[in-house]
Amino acid sequence: MNWGNGILLLLLVFIGLMVSLVTICVKQDDIHLVTEDYYAEEIKYQEHIDRVSNTQAIEGKVMQFDVLSKTLQFKLPVGAKGELHLFRPSDARLDKKIQIVIKDHESNILKLNDLEPGYWKVKMTWEADGVAYFEEKKIDV
Repeated sequence: MNWGNGILLLLLVFIGLMVSLVTICVKQDDIHLVTEDYYAEEIKYQEHIDRVSNTQAIEGKVMQFDVLSKTLQFKLPVGAKGELHLFRPSDARLDKKIQIVIKDHESNILKLNDLEPGYWKVKMTWEADGVAYFEEKKIDV
């Protein structure tokens, strides 16, 4: 085999490899975006920064996860309202959003027995006394 045939063979193998990799990438249909409306959420980012700074002014953590009982405990005042987003980074189909209304001290506990085992991000936004807050916690169920 001479140099010309070797270069041609190498070039054909490279082109075949590139075509097969592009074909594999194009045929992937199990792609989950973090959020569907990315640009709309980007505009609201300053509100998010304000919520986080309000939460940092509170002493202690608002959410605590108990691994043994699989419960999420809140330290929220009575009358607080908000939304809890259970975010599964590996599969967006498992994400859940739960509305939270604190009517009494017993409603500060949420059972998470129905969650699939694995890594979760718990994002909570709430409002109490006209002030908005946000806290995020990473848990393993």
